Parts: sequence; C-alpha cells; structure tokens
Amino acid sequence: MDCDLTESVIKKIIREVGQECATQGQTVSETLVAFMVKAVVLDPRNDFSVDQILTKKDVQNLIQLCVTRLLDTTNPSLSTIKMQVYFDMNYANRAELLEEQLRVLEGRLAPVLRGITGSRPHVQEEMENVYCKIISYVLLSSGLGSPTDTAVVREVTAALQSVFPQTEMITFISLSKKNKEQQLKNLAMLVTGIRLYNKECGKGGSNIDDLPGILSEAIPSATRVVDEDLNTCHTLAHQYTALLESMQEDQHRYTQLSSFKLKEALFNVRQYETFLCILLSDAITGAQEVEKMNVQFAATVEQLKNTVQNKASVDTKEVFPLFVALSNLWTSFQNEMLLLSFLTNMINNLQQFLEIHSQLFPEEVLMSLLEGVTVKSDEERIRETMGTRVNVSDFKNQEWLFPETADNFDQLLIQYHGFCAHAIGVKGLTLPGNPAIGILKHKERYYVFSSKEAAYIFAQDPDKFIQLNGEKAKEHAELIQLLELRHQFEYLAPYAQARNTDKCLMKPTIKCDNSTQTDTHILPPTIVTSYEWNEWELRRKAIKLANLRRKLTHATQTDLSHMRRQNSTQVYLPKDVSTQTKRDNSSNVPRPQIFLEGLQGGSSPTTHMVKVDLTRAVDET
Repeated sequence: MDCDLTESVIKKIIREVGQECATQGQTVSETLVAFMVKAVVLDPRNDFSVDQILTKKDVQNLIQLCVTRLLDTTNPSLSTIKMQVYFDMNYANRAELLEEQLRVLEGRLAPVLRGITGSRPHVQEEMENVYCKIISYVLLSSGLGSPTDTAVVREVTAALQSVFPQTEMITFISLSKKNKEQQLKNLAMLVTGIRLYNKECGKGGSNIDDLPGILSEAIPSATRVVDEDLNTCHTLAHQYTALLESMQEDQHRYTQLSSFKLKEALFNVRQYETFLCILLSDAITGAQEVEKMNVQFAATVEQLKNTVQNKASVDTKEVFPLFVALSNLWTSFQNEMLLLSFLTNMINNLQQFLEIHSQLFPEEVLMSLLEGVTVKSDEERIRETMGTRVNVSDFKNQEWLFPETADNFDQLLIQYHGFCAHAIGVKGLTLPGNPAIGILKHKERYYVFSSKEAAYIFAQDPDKFIQLNGEKAKEHAELIQLLELRHQFEYLAPYAQARNTDKCLMKPTIKCDNSTQTDTHILPPTIVTSYEWNEWELRRKAIKLANLRRKLTHATQTDLSHMRRQNSTQVYLPKDVSTQTKRDNSSNVPRPQIFLEGLQGGSSPTTHMVKVDLTRAVDET
C-alpha cells in the first residue's frame, strides 16, 4: 500500500472516528483514535491486512469497529489503552522534567535579563533603574518570595548590596553581554545563599518555606498511597489469575465465567501495576536524594557558622563558595518539590483507570466467584518453583543463564516484562517468571518461565511460541506495551519506550576464571624519523617536491669516465628575450597668423573691420 495514500486514508479515518465519537457524546484524543485504528487493523478477527488497499466498504467497516470499541466503556481493554496513552503522553523521567523546568524558568527570566544586559545607562537615575532590575532578577531566579512583598524585596536588596554595591554598576555596565549574564547568575546564587544562611540563623528568610521539612513529610505520604494502590493491584491480579486458571481446568467454570472479561481485566491491572512501580521507583529515588541533601545542607550551614562566627569582615574566598553551595542545594530541594508534585499528579490521574474494576466486579460478585478457588500470590508461585531449574545438558543447541554464570544476571532485559513466555500465548495469562529456573537466550533475547515444564516446552520450539505470543498481542492490543513488544510492532511502540531502546543492547557478562601473561616491550620501539609535526615544514617539503617536477636533469657518460663515479648537473637554461616598450615620434603644424584692421575706428561713425588670414596651409610646412 502506497505510503502517502495510506497516511491520507488513516488521517481521514481518525478524523471521522473522532467526529463520530463526539457526536455520540464521547470526546477522544487523536492519539487514542490512532492507536485504536491500528489495533483494530492488527486484530486478525477483523479480517484486515496491513498490506491490502482499503476499499470504501473496508474504511466504513473500520470506522464502525473503532467507534464501537471507543464507546464500549465497560471494556477493561479500552481503559487499559487509555491508561497507556495517558502515561505515554504525560510521563517524563527526572532528567527530562528538570530540563523542561529549567527551560521554562529561563524563558520567564529572559525579558528581565534582556532589560539588564541590553541597557546603557548614563545618568544616576538610569543606573538606579538598572540596579532595581537586578534586584528583581535575583528574586525571581531564586523563587524565594514574591516581588510584590516589601519585606522580601528589602531583604534581597540588603543582601545584594553586601556583595554588589551600586558603586560597582559602572564596572558592570562595561562588561560584555555574556559576562553580564554570568555575573547575574553568580549574584543570584550568592544572594540566595545569604538569605538561606540568615534564615538558619534566625535573622531573616522572609517567606522562605521549609522545603526539607515539607519533603520529609510529603514523600512518605506519596509512597504510602502508591503502596496501597499496588496492594490493591496485586490482590486483583492474583484473584483474576486464579479465576482464569479455574476456567481452563473446569468446563463448567468456563461456561460460568466466559461472559466476564477477566483477561482484559487482568491485563488492565498488570499495566496499572507496571506504571505504579515506575512512579514508586521515582519516589524512592527522590527520597534518597532528599536524605543526602539534608545532610549536605546541614553540614554547609554549620561550616558557614564556624567560618563567620560574628566576625566584622570575612574573606570572600572562604564564604562565597559556601553561599553558592547553599543556593545549589536549595535549588535541588525546589526540583524535588517539582518532581514530587508531578508524581503525585500522575498517581491521582492514574486512579481513574482502575475504577472499571469496581463496576465490573463488585466485591460481593468477586467473592462469590472465588468460592472454592485457591488464590496464589506472585511470591507464592515463585517460592513453589525455587527448588527446580533447567538441566542444561538436556538442550544441546540452547543457551541458558543462571545467577552463578552471569555477572549482570539481575540487569538483563527480560522479554515480556518478566512474565512467563509460555503462559502468555498458550493460556493468555501473565504469570510471573522465575529467573532461578533459568533464563533462555534465543536470538539475543532472554525469556523466563513460571515452571520448569513451561521452560522445556518453550525451548523445544521458541519461534513457534514467540509467534503465538505476537498473535495474542494482536487480539489484545494493550499487550503490545504491557509486554514490551516494540521489536514486533515498531509502528505501535509508545514514545516512552522508544526512548529506551538502547537498553535492548545489554549483553550478559559471563563469569569465568582466566589468567594471562604478557612480555614487557615484546617488540622494539618504532620511531619514524621522517615524521614531522610542523605543518609549515610539511608545506616546505611539498613545495620543494613540486618544484623538482618542473626541472630537467641531464647526465652523460663517456669511455673515459667508465668505472668512475657518476656526475649530474642541473641548470636553468637561459633564453634570449627582448621587448620594445617606446617609440619616438614628432609632428609640426603651421603657426596661425591672423590680422584685424580697423579696430581703432575712423572718421565715419560706423566702424569697419577687415580680417586678414595669412596662416600657411598644412601641406606647405
């Protein structure tokens, strides 16, 4: 199918699906519609082919299928896809979030910065205006207080005057733009450090929040919320897994539970659990950073107190670096507040995608379905298989990895997000894999299993089960992101996972005992005598060689010079050349002789003048 034609058709389908959903009172984003369109096309039950040209009837059928799935709010699959789209569009890791925050802050400060660096004051009043702008820049860049608060402005002004009095404005104005910007950043950090130190000493710090204390309370609160949601997810996942296993073992149970969308509900819970683990990991990282910064901040304040000790004057080389360190630590506290706010917002917004479980499976209904069913947790399943492992000798052409043979065993990128590679396609279950059984390496990818039997069955024909898992993902499009099948469905891989494709290149480090011995200076040193490091020397040699190409070399040998050494001479052949640049010549013309008579007048009142030309002709000269 032509790429341009395909793109135009897909855009038309997305637009019409969005309009149809809006007509029926359901607002959907283009990203969600695009994902749903591709998911419907991939589903083999819909008889679409990625390579075929869609007819008008196919397009209408595709639109209707997409609209039906997007309006089916009782399907956990739709809730999972919405959750995946939301997380992919909104989540950012620590580095990306802080980089974006820095860019936004610089954009807000840019007008004030341009007003300072671009000004050329000449009179005292203009100098004072620029100084006031510097105060505003220092206050806004620190984020400690409002520019409309008089007490805060007075405190910032006093701190700035202690390190940058107005008498230094003349020197500041003479600096280049780049140096001005650098000095303004340094002043902002110094003033911030001074205000923080005064706050710790109880002499200032107006409108400065206690960020370390706030973070110490807020981060544990956020982690508790995530832990509670994770416990809920684990409980639901274990219960849904137990029900699905009972359906496969008992035909009566299958008939009873087939109307419930248990598989879709299980995939939804597993995806929610995955996202919560990512957010929990970020929260734990933030807690560790805050703990380290608290220690560093207290140590820096104590060092400053010991350095100052009520002295009238202190060497700037001693205290200025400490003030800058305080400012940087406080900026880190502010960044952690931003990250915590972002994580809290993500956690709260993700909770809406779990509400469908209470609608489909009220507690009373779920408890009645679980009667007589044994519910096992993931930890219990792993403990049951801890004593079993694959016998490597049973597989001649397969490579298995174990903790004692792979140095980075815990860092290997396991396929299918660590779920059993056999249970996904065969049973449609997301059972946790146990790496202790053994990790199968097949075509540079790594697979784990929930039992030894599953490992043996999968290892007999891995490609068959890999294809089976891909077919299962086509039927349930939410599995593409949940199982991290970006290598099979690259055009559906979410942006958040595409940024981490470099992790796929991780290789296992095999541990083994080895030793080696080499001789010292086994080869003689090689010194290239013709090497020249000087570029001008190389040019001189090149010119010399170029000149020699245009010279003639002559050699002669006579009978008398036989058996004697050869002589050669090189000369520049003379040539006779003459030029003429000048020629003498002359010319002569007759001298004009013209006489006028009657100019003085006569007796008559009228003057009569007579002109006589006696000049000789040219040819007579």
